Amino acid sequence: MTDDLEARVRRLEDRAQISEQVIRYAMGVDRRDWTMFGDCFTDPVYADFSAGGMPAATVSRDDLVGRISTALNGFTATQHISPNHVIEFDPGDPDRAVCYSYMFAQHLLRGSGNGEYYLLRGSYTNHMLRTPGGWKIERIIQHRSWEYGNKTAVAEAIEQSQAATLS
Repeated sequence: MTDDLEARVRRLEDRAQISEQVIRYAMGVDRRDWTMFGDCFTDPVYADFSAGGMPAATVSRDDLVGRISTALNGFTATQHISPNHVIEFDPGDPDRAVCYSYMFAQHLLRGSGNGEYYLLRGSYTNHMLRTPGGWKIERIIQHRSWEYGNKTAVAEAIEQSQAATLS
């Protein structure tokens, strides 16, 4: 009975840590805390944001942070909400799991002539790996369900972010 209880408690702890790491992804983006955001991932990481125009590829963690920060630093504000986590553990490897999560991403781009508001809804498939530093996302796949508002906002934000870097 003790072994079973310990295994169940360990599994609950793993679930909490995985879910928290996926939430840290959203918090890091909104806080523009790129260290927090980067710490969510293995190095390298497979990232598939192809539905939004960023080709799927295995990249360094720093490269992923650079790409995402360039896209989001140009926004006035963002709010990413990551609810409905369903975690499935790999039956053959206790150090691997998949966390399916929903995505509610709001973006504000003050002054845009195309509209200041952009809403994106969808989900993520987060392939998780237990590392010495805790659970990390080793593969992330974004699935877009629908968009509302200024659909050019991301491109505009990237342009603003790049212009600010050149200044």
